[in-house]
Amino acid sequence: MKAILALEDGRMFGGRAFGALGEAGGEVVFNTSMSGYQEILTDPSYAGQIVVMTYPHIGNYGATGEDVESGRPHAEGFVAREFSVTASNWRSEEMLDAYLRRHGIVAISEVDTRALVRHIRSLGAMRGVIGGEGADPEELVRRARSIPAMLGRDLALSVTCAKPYGFGAGAPEREPLSVVAYDYGIKRNILVRLAAAGCRLTVVPASTSAEDVLALRPDGVFLSNGPGDPEPLETPVDNIRRLLGRTPVFGICLGHQLMGLAFGGKTYKLKFGHRGGNQPVRNLDNGRVEITAQNHGFAVDPDSLDAGQVELTHMNLNDQTLEGIRHRAVPAFSVQYHPEASPGPHDSHYLFEEFRRLMLEFRKRPCPSEPTFTRS
Repeated sequence: MKAILALEDGRMFGGRAFGALGEAGGEVVFNTSMSGYQEILTDPSYAGQIVVMTYPHIGNYGATGEDVESGRPHAEGFVAREFSVTASNWRSEEMLDAYLRRHGIVAISEVDTRALVRHIRSLGAMRGVIGGEGADPEELVRRARSIPAMLGRDLALSVTCAKPYGFGAGAPEREPLSVVAYDYGIKRNILVRLAAAGCRLTVVPASTSAEDVLALRPDGVFLSNGPGDPEPLETPVDNIRRLLGRTPVFGICLGHQLMGLAFGGKTYKLKFGHRGGNQPVRNLDNGRVEITAQNHGFAVDPDSLDAGQVELTHMNLNDQTLEGIRHRAVPAFSVQYHPEASPGPHDSHYLFEEFRRLMLEFRKRPCPSEPTFTRS
């Protein structure tokens, strides 16, 4: 069956229906990874978005329950040049087409993804709708324009867990550490990496108060990735401020943006974001370049941070956007990219060990300081 992707500016891309039949709308973004499509689909950070894969052949190794990052796909729709109709991998449990249909994910194939990505790179990420055969193209454009913009949109509360749960028992050969992880849309492999670093995890909903977190007597607090605009999340930011100085804090992606806001900084929306497994980042501490996996459409403004309180630790080599920060007085740091490497390289696994080191050192401090942070 024929299908069409209509963008809010009136540009249309034809193709063929794949996955579930129907209509899907969201912010259209692209990911440059060559593999990892199942991790991408199930990453809660893609809530509210239609994902375009730049690699031309998607689905050739099928789908398996071992590669999911959450309980279900969160992407609103999926776009590729060609979806494979066979799975050439011994781990495959079902074809990608069947997987998408089973989860109700509308997809479109045989799209000129090179032209689509060039269009987004020139004009920026924009809203779009995938419609099936017989859909009125002009009506699809009108529907695309009616979709809420990502700027100013709080999506973390729509993907967070309903109640706290435990994960991992820590590595048996390492001294156990208790960590509370805020779920703003947390990826499963982040929990796996924290557990491998010796952490016993309690995952809590995004709205959990700082007082309830501290009542669990954690050795540290983790701030997860997640979807949407960070600035509307005023309650999570206030909770982070109340935690700073009272326990070590480590944030990834949305957690990094919320940390920047808690430090008194500001965030802004990128033109088309960073999404892929090959983003070069310079570690400003040692000058090394890390190849990183990324998925974000917002960034922390480095000029909005107080240089006397906050140290910049990582920068993106493609566009010089801020990729990491660390507070100078309290044990708190964060990175914009995904060091859990799923999918992606392993260059940044050391950050989980850094979090562990901070927690062990903080245990020895008799009277931690409690600085005051205000929004600039």
